[in-house]
Amino acid sequence: ALPALVREDVDLVISSDPEALDGVVFTPLFDYEPRFIAASTHPLAKKPFVEAEDFRGQTLIAYPVDRSRLDIFKLLLGPAQVEPAAIRRVELTAVILMLVAAGRGVSVLPDWVVRAVRKSSDYVACPITEQGLTRRMYAATRSEDTARPHIAYFKRLARQEAVKLQRGQA
Repeated sequence: ALPALVREDVDLVISSDPEALDGVVFTPLFDYEPRFIAASTHPLAKKPFVEAEDFRGQTLIAYPVDRSRLDIFKLLLGPAQVEPAAIRRVELTAVILMLVAAGRGVSVLPDWVVRAVRKSSDYVACPITEQGLTRRMYAATRSEDTARPHIAYFKRLARQEAVKLQRGQA
């Protein structure tokens, strides 16, 4: 998406991975917590938090992006040199949630996704590591466009909605 921003095909890119690019500014939007999610009947569902070793032997259901871009590999499994038994790539969040509920694997999803299913008895979500993990989302824009009204409005709206989600208002 960043090359499309530079080519002026898009006006803004949301990313958790800021890069040093000439003419591109990364503005912090909000923080989020990647959360472990499993079926309520899964053996790991009783744990207050999961660690890298807990993923060994599991089927990890993840979005179809390069593993270096997935929080769980970047922040936990890669540094610990732990490999899940299998990785199942799924494009849609709703399908990931259905597969997890059916006991077909575990996943790691942003806390705002997990909040949407927190009242369901089909799932259990818990922190990754005892301290939890935190990531930051950024709005990437071309330097000359950062102050344009529609860009400024979008960034302000994204921050406001993130606060509402954190307070459970959305």
